Amino acid sequence: MQTSTETPARLPRLSDRAACLRSSEIRDLLKVADLPGVLSLAGGLPAPTAFPVRRIETAIGRACATAGNVGPIAFQYGPTEGLAGLRELLAAGTCASPPLGDPDEIIVTTGSQQGLDLVARVMVDPGDTVVLEDPAYLGARQVFEGAGAHIEGIPIDRAGMDTAELERRLVAGLAPRVVALVPNTSNPSGRSLVPERRAHLATLAQRHGFLVVEDDAYYALGFGTTPATPIGHLAPDHTVMLGSASKVIAPGLRVGWLRAPEWMIGALARAKQTLDLHTATLPQLVVAELLGDDGFMTEHLETLRATYAERAQILHAALAGTIDAGEPTGGMFLWGRTDVDTRAAFPDAIAAGIAYVPGDAFTIS
Repeated sequence: MQTSTETPARLPRLSDRAACLRSSEIRDLLKVADLPGVLSLAGGLPAPTAFPVRRIETAIGRACATAGNVGPIAFQYGPTEGLAGLRELLAAGTCASPPLGDPDEIIVTTGSQQGLDLVARVMVDPGDTVVLEDPAYLGARQVFEGAGAHIEGIPIDRAGMDTAELERRLVAGLAPRVVALVPNTSNPSGRSLVPERRAHLATLAQRHGFLVVEDDAYYALGFGTTPATPIGHLAPDHTVMLGSASKVIAPGLRVGWLRAPEWMIGALARAKQTLDLHTATLPQLVVAELLGDDGFMTEHLETLRATYAERAQILHAALAGTIDAGEPTGGMFLWGRTDVDTRAAFPDAIAAGIAYVPGDAFTIS
C-alpha cells in the first residue's frame, strides 16, 4: 500500500510522433455502422459476395504443400522485398495491375497502406510539406501527418487534381517533398486524373524535384474504361507506384506492393525490415497464384466491375435531386455536394439506418 510519504509513480510519456497520430474517421464510423439494421455507406469494403473463396481455398492448399530448402515456403521467413515469383509477375504486369518494370525495384508490402508508411519514413522529416488531393484519401493523410508533415491540399475537379493550381503554388514558393494521389477513380472523389494532367504532374515533379506517390489500388475497377498511362511510366525516377490485392482479391490477405526508383529502393527495404521483416509468405503465395491465372482473373474482374457498376448506378439514381454527384466511372466511391450539413445530419441518418462519412472528414482546405 502506498503511504502519504511515498512519491507517486510517474508514467512514461508518449513520443511527439505518437501525439501526431489521429484515428481514422472511417474506422471509427465503422463501429457505428456495424450495428444491427444499419446500412453502411461509410467504408470502402469490397462486396463480400465478390470474394473468390473457393479459388483462394485451392491456392492455400497448394501454397501449404510447396516445399523449399528450409521446409514449407508458406511457413518460413522470407525475403524482405517479397517472394521472387510474385515480384516478377508484378514487374511484367497482370490484368489487375500495370507493368512495373524491374523486379529489383519492387517490394511486396503488407497492404498498400504500408507502402505509404514506408515512403513517409524515408522521405518526410517533421515540418516537411506533403501535397494531397483535396478531398484526400484519409489513409494517406493519417500517414503523412503522423510523420509530422505539413499537409497542403490541391483541389480536384472532374479531371482529377488541378495540376495548373499546383504549378501556380510551386512557382509561388511551395516546395513539397511528396505529392500523393489516387490517379484512378480516387478515394473519395471517384475522379481519375486525365492523361494531360498526368503528363503535367510528371513534368512538375522533374522540374521541382519532388516525389509523386501514385496509389493505384483501383487500377482494374474502371467501368468500361481503360486506365491512362501511369505517372510512374512518365517519370520513373520521381514516382513510387503503389498497388494492392485488397480490392481485386481480398483485403484480409493484406498483400500490396510498391515500385520505387533505384535511388530509394534500398532505403525502403531497410525501413520495412524494422517494421515486420517481410510480408506474410502464405498470402503472397495465394496472391501470386491468383494474379498469375489470367483466365480466372479476367472473369473475376469482369464480375467485380459489373457488380460495382450496378451498385454505383443504383446509388447515383437514388441520390439524384438531393446530392449533386457526377456519374461514377469506376471504383467504389461517390462524392457529391449538398446544401445539407452532413455532419450535423449524421445522427439522424444513423437513427434512420444509414451510415456515411461526412464530407469534411476528407477535406483539407
